[in-house]
This record gives sequence, C-alpha cells and structure tokens, in this order.
Amino acid sequence: MAHIMSDGPIIPSEGNFFENISFRLKLIFRLMLDRRVNPLIKLIPLGAVAYLLFPFDIPGPVDDLAILWGGAYLFIEMCPQEIVQEHVDELESVVEGKFREVTDDEKDD
Repeated sequence: MAHIMSDGPIIPSEGNFFENISFRLKLIFRLMLDRRVNPLIKLIPLGAVAYLLFPFDIPGPVDDLAILWGGAYLFIEMCPQEIVQEHVDELESVVEGKFREVTDDEKDD
C-alpha cells in the first residue's frame, strides 16, 4: 500500500517493479487531470516527455530514463500532498478480480 509520510516522499506500494511503474503512471495521469494541481507543476512531466521525444544530445538511453523518472518523481512530490493521497487512496481501492461467465446451470432463479 502506498502512502505519503507527512513532509516526506511517497512510499512505494508493495509489489514488483512493473506494478509500481503502472501505479505511478496512473497516479501521474490522474494528477495531470486534476484542476487543483498548479498548471506550472504540470509542465514537469510534459518537459520530461518532450526531452525524451526531442533529445538535443544523445549520450544514451540511461539519461532518458533518468529524466523521465526524475520528472515523474518531482511532479508527484510537488503536487499538494492531500491531493496526491486522495488519488493514491482511490487507485488502491480498486478491487482486482477474475472474470468468468456464468452458465444457465449455475444461475439461481
């Protein structure tokens, strides 16, 4: 479970690397759409993506990943903590499940 410590960074969710990346991308998307987040702060992830798409120098892919990670981290940390926590709570309230089709024999009338 991810939560924000007062005056501290976001503590990542328990889980694997790809789950944490997916969670962070969903959180960034939700914060970008939230009108309560300062528009100037929203320029941080946009600048990181723009750097990735239009690099001025090409020393390697590692610097691109560092810029994207740093931009995402900085964006989340600069957003108001109560708004970030609200979106974190909503993202974590989704219940994962499996879909299965119920046949007519299994239905109770």
